[in-house]
Amino acid sequence: MQLIFEENYIIIFSGLLFLISYLVGSIPFGLILTNLWGYGDIRKVGSGNIGATNALRTGNKLLALLVLLLDSLKGYATIKIFIFSNYTKNFDTLVFLLLFGCVLGHCYPIWLKLRGGKGIATTLGCLIALNFSIGILTCFCWLIVCLIFKKSSLASLLSISCLPFITFIYFGPYELIFSILLMTMIYLRHKDNIVRILKSEEPSVFSK
Repeated sequence: MQLIFEENYIIIFSGLLFLISYLVGSIPFGLILTNLWGYGDIRKVGSGNIGATNALRTGNKLLALLVLLLDSLKGYATIKIFIFSNYTKNFDTLVFLLLFGCVLGHCYPIWLKLRGGKGIATTLGCLIALNFSIGILTCFCWLIVCLIFKKSSLASLLSISCLPFITFIYFGPYELIFSILLMTMIYLRHKDNIVRILKSEEPSVFSK
């Protein structure tokens, strides 16, 4: 009986954590800040995305930087608060559940009819909180590719492709599943970018 109770508790607890992380991740900072700044609905600017790259296409670099920092911060805070406040035998798996929930919320926010960002900034924030070295290395890879090719989407796709390998080496098979799901979701969010990259039609990250 006690074993059944503990299993039910873990399921309920995991579901609650996932819901909280999803709701935090779904806060549309890009939409909020562009409205406050007087640019209107960011979904009517550039690519229609609510992330930092599209915010940069307004021409306001400070706005884009704030969107980037806040989208990263919601991922960082979600993971860090859990790490500081909890420790269970399923610790690693629960952390990756939180990470996936937070990025899912950013990509498919319920408030915006599931039309959100592409998840990279939030993912990087989560990774830095989870393992600083891994997070910074992933950020560095993104930055190098972006500076060389000047394409944010290509940098995002290449940097996130390393995540399943890193996860398997540093964590385990259950965490690997979450990382593959996360990578797949981000690839799906970039499907239009992938088509443009293959056609050599993807615009520069600095183009308005």
